[in-house]
Amino acid sequence: MRNDLMFRGEYYFDGGMLEYIGWVVLGTLITSLTLGICYPWAITMLYSWEANHTVLDGRRLRFTGTAMGLFGQWIKWLLLMFITFGIYGFWVHISLKKWRTKNLVFEN
Repeated sequence: MRNDLMFRGEYYFDGGMLEYIGWVVLGTLITSLTLGICYPWAITMLYSWEANHTVLDGRRLRFTGTAMGLFGQWIKWLLLMFITFGIYGFWVHISLKKWRTKNLVFEN
């Protein structure tokens, strides 16, 4: 059951499909040309685009994460996967979601 007091603001996404496709193509191209080294940059670029086009409760989101910050996390996650013989790989997706959420803020 929906509580109308919780849903007072505006909620929308104003990004376009062609713009999204362009960012995905650019990220894929850069990632391919750098043999995967710039993959964290491509991910943060897409996260930033998505956040910049999202409005929750009348407030626009902003993504504050950096490619270098994510690259450091990748290194840590790879070491954990190596130490646990790949078992930590099951938690990488959740760890990435936690990192992404930690780097989302509302604009003033």
